[in-house]
Amino acid sequence: MNIVKNKKQNKGFFKRLLSDYKVVVSSDDTFEEKFSFKASKINTIIVMVIYSIILISFTISIVFFTQLKELVPGYSSADLLNRAIYLTKKTDSLERQISLNNKFYKSIEDVLSGNIDEFISRDELSIDSNLINSDIFTISPNLQDSILRKYVENEDKFNLTNNELIIENKMFFSPIKGEITQSFNFNENHFAIDIAADIGTPVKSVLDGKIIFSEWSLETGYVVVIDHGENIISVYKHNSKTLKEQNDFVQAGEVIAYSGNQGNLSSGPHLHFELWKNGNPIDPKPLLNFE
Repeated sequence: MNIVKNKKQNKGFFKRLLSDYKVVVSSDDTFEEKFSFKASKINTIIVMVIYSIILISFTISIVFFTQLKELVPGYSSADLLNRAIYLTKKTDSLERQISLNNKFYKSIEDVLSGNIDEFISRDELSIDSNLINSDIFTISPNLQDSILRKYVENEDKFNLTNNELIIENKMFFSPIKGEITQSFNFNENHFAIDIAADIGTPVKSVLDGKIIFSEWSLETGYVVVIDHGENIISVYKHNSKTLKEQNDFVQAGEVIAYSGNQGNLSSGPHLHFELWKNGNPIDPKPLLNFE
């Protein structure tokens, strides 16, 4: 009995939902009918849903395609960005002026202390902008000093600190995870580290940059070279496939190739990874985590 009763109630509900109703608009004083129309509950619901979708779409379009989007948290106004750029340039200009002043005051101090007979005027410092990053006075070293300097340069040629190879404010991504099968060794002309990896393992860019080389070679298979700016270059060799072409821009951590065992110089599936700064090879191991 309950089942039959429930079925009757469901049929009654759907019947009321689909039934037409007459909507009449009449005068409040004379009750004269002005106009009327028929509508069902289901039609009313559909109209309300369509109206809501149109209203929401219109609101989103207004907010995100007009200046109103500046009021949304996370969006910066164009004026704010321009102001930030202006302040950045202004700060750089002030730093250069401070550097010039320091050089000028140092020359005056040397004159007053008797180290030199004359100083370079501030106007001359301003004309030669290269003096900002170099010494004002050139000192001629003696023979013993030259021999010592040459020895130190040769010993520390690839020292990270002496060659300013510790890159500040850089977040390096590991190009690949795996066991290091051959470490960086300058004496053996191995300016890279080899990381064992299965063929087809994604290879990622260590920093943002621009692809300056992406080709296949007989000795090293598919090779990708990325210029990261600030004289930093990374090299990825023995890949089975490249995903980027020359002049493409990539982001740090973006997949650029798949590792492989390509090239006559490959001794097994691995990635040959090189990192260069100012034309000198860097041992990537202190900067990256390959485990």
